Amino acid sequence: MTTISKSMEINSPVSEVFTYFARPEHMADQFPENMGLNIIPIEVKNGFGVGTIFRISGDFDGKKLEWDCETIDYIPHRKIVAKMIEGPFKEWQILVEFAEVNEKRTMTSIRVDYEMPMGPLGGLIDKVRLKKVAERGIENGLYRVKALLEGTGSIPVYITLEAYRQILKEKERLHCSVSDTIVNLIREQQLREPRPAQQVS
Repeated sequence: MTTISKSMEINSPVSEVFTYFARPEHMADQFPENMGLNIIPIEVKNGFGVGTIFRISGDFDGKKLEWDCETIDYIPHRKIVAKMIEGPFKEWQILVEFAEVNEKRTMTSIRVDYEMPMGPLGGLIDKVRLKKVAERGIENGLYRVKALLEGTGSIPVYITLEAYRQILKEKERLHCSVSDTIVNLIREQQLREPRPAQQVS
């Protein structure tokens, strides 16, 4: 069994950090774009809690891998655990833990345990290289989440991260809060849309 473990302090309340990680698809944004990592929720249970199933796919050092995971433990503001239920590994499990340092700081730890299969795939993928790619991805991911959450103080979880990035660009342009930016964008969109002609009676 191979274990990868990384921790980082994020200057954001534990509720904000947990809310971000509670959405499985946000994990994809923690890895470099060239990995093409995709995480798609397949079945959502209990507000992304225990029983939620999601699919992970990506390019790991030139090898395309895809596997399905299920959330098996979910304690709000404390931890999230998911394990592979179908895929190329013999075993694969991720644990994300959250510890409140104070009201505005959270220690976030990610641990991945996996075991490669003994068959042809296990021989194809260099275990040492795969571990290095995964370690780099997790560390970079923690830095990305840190920058994102510390840069704004909050993230609306009802939109995709790509849409959120666009909102952050507009926030800089408009020099206002994230909430005000969203309201302004909606107003601008409404002004651009043609109004239906009023009927004269």
